Amino acid sequence: MIWNEEFETLPREAIEALQLKRLRGLVDRVYGTVPFYRERLDDSGYRPGDIRSLSDLSRLPFTTKADLRDTYPFGMFAVPMERVVRIHASSGTTGKPVVVGYTRRDIDTWAELMARTLSCGGTTKGDVVQNAYGYGLFTGGLGAHYGAEKIGAAVIPISGGNSKRQIMLMQDFGSTVITSTPSYALNLAEVMAEEGVDPSSLKLRYGLFGAEPWSEGMRKEIEKKLRIDAIDIYGLSEVIGPGVASECLETKHGLHVFEDHFIPEIIDPDTGKTLPYGEKGELVFTTITKEAFPVIRYRTRDISRLIAEPCACGRTHIRMERISGRSDDMLIIRGVNVFPSQIETVLMTVKGVEPHYQLIVTRQESLDVLEVQVEVDESVFTDAVKGLEGLARNVEREIRDVLGISCKVKLVEPKTIQRSDGKAKRIIDKREI
Repeated sequence: MIWNEEFETLPREAIEALQLKRLRGLVDRVYGTVPFYRERLDDSGYRPGDIRSLSDLSRLPFTTKADLRDTYPFGMFAVPMERVVRIHASSGTTGKPVVVGYTRRDIDTWAELMARTLSCGGTTKGDVVQNAYGYGLFTGGLGAHYGAEKIGAAVIPISGGNSKRQIMLMQDFGSTVITSTPSYALNLAEVMAEEGVDPSSLKLRYGLFGAEPWSEGMRKEIEKKLRIDAIDIYGLSEVIGPGVASECLETKHGLHVFEDHFIPEIIDPDTGKTLPYGEKGELVFTTITKEAFPVIRYRTRDISRLIAEPCACGRTHIRMERISGRSDDMLIIRGVNVFPSQIETVLMTVKGVEPHYQLIVTRQESLDVLEVQVEVDESVFTDAVKGLEGLARNVEREIRDVLGISCKVKLVEPKTIQRSDGKAKRIIDKREI
């Protein structure tokens, strides 16, 4: 099912003509309204009117997460605050979040894009969508919610957690669609098994899963255990939230990027050079319809490739391959972005621990588990066990309060974490996704 056939099936020539028109308008607009972009564009030698073809995009400067952090909170907004009707935020590389704003038109655009995403899995106004993405500053919950409502489906805004209640509502409300992280979907399947609930007795048909990395193997597990079709979706707050790209039921291979709103590129993460279709590299996005918070050539750090071959579903937009990794050291734990530097910032505020640590990530019962191993200083390590337990709980509480994630803290003896002559190996990821 195609939600917006007019735009989702445009011929390539028409897509590129629309992109060029919108790109020109975007660059001229941010040049006049966002001091950050005016300075960057001037430095790159750009002059208003320089965009004559889509190939000129590669001449424009990149935008990074560090830029968004440095302009916190509203320095990247391209409209007055009087026009901003929604503010979301995602994790940055320090305790400060990356802040994104939306105008009324942006919210309508987002709802349109999520309606397309849900329609990729066959959602109609007759469906009951159980939305187990988190609500709040995280963009996942409200993005999926507005898209489902635009279609006309009934939405259950249950958010995440409380799995037994989730299953009860699936049974009682007749949920047909589930939206969540893939790891939480597997957790629901396990709770169903524990409770003796047969997934085939439910009305669930399919689920949209994103916000964390997952593999084809995990898809097969979800589909087998929940008896549904599982669709991979992609988005990030800095670009709009969920709704940037989605798989379709017809192929489940490659995510359709909604190119009338976003221009995707693949670059070499080391040189910044634009790579041709089919080559793997870092995914970069330019938003060409956002009003409040547009970004030019935003470096996602996600590794993918672009697929130009036509899709059997009839959509003509380019597809991006499932994310296979990252070009930086960011972790995604249950949908929350976490950098080692964030953990380090918190650790440095706690008396009694040293700046030597490692992050151990595992997957237990389908959910991500983060263990922070940190050295204590010599004087603290000689304290009673009870004192060390209290220190570990204190560190866990600080990380939870500042970063919004739960973890297990393991205190280790001084000088036991391996040192490095070069870049410290902070992350040991043992997940099999």
